[in-house]
Amino acid sequence: MSLSQIFRIWGHGRRKYASVSPPSCLIPSMFVKPCYTADMATKQVYLNWDPDQQFILQDKDNYQIVMKKPKGVSASDLLSMALIGCASHDIVEILNKQKQDLRQLKVTAESFQDDDPPWRFRKIHLHFQVTGKGIDPEKVRKAIQISEEKYCSVYATLKDALEITNDFEVAEE
Repeated sequence: MSLSQIFRIWGHGRRKYASVSPPSCLIPSMFVKPCYTADMATKQVYLNWDPDQQFILQDKDNYQIVMKKPKGVSASDLLSMALIGCASHDIVEILNKQKQDLRQLKVTAESFQDDDPPWRFRKIHLHFQVTGKGIDPEKVRKAIQISEEKYCSVYATLKDALEITNDFEVAEE
């Protein structure tokens, strides 16, 4: 069965409704991954645009982020910010569980994007600066690896779409 046949089965002519897609469960596995299920975690976020040209993003807990330069964060910066936020949360939790005396964590994300629209991301490099007393560099390396391989949903989503690299430094306080 071809993808065009699936569109017709779904009940929409491809020409008239080209932007409408059938549910993933109607598309054979050679085209997409298995269907989403009711057992999957779902999250919802919101955007409110106002006439002053501000885009206000809001999460489920009503925390707001202003998106639009010069008064807020650019949309493309939110991608790197999500990655370092997700990874950092995991790394702090892991190091704390390992009884590391972590005092500070700073992370820098350097993004590399195409010069022309749509300015696709090609690479994000993360630099972790870990400060504490007696921090074991091997435990920091392992915490970063565990975050990437097991816990960070943003990393898991992006890893096949672009190159993600990292390095770290440990400073004694």
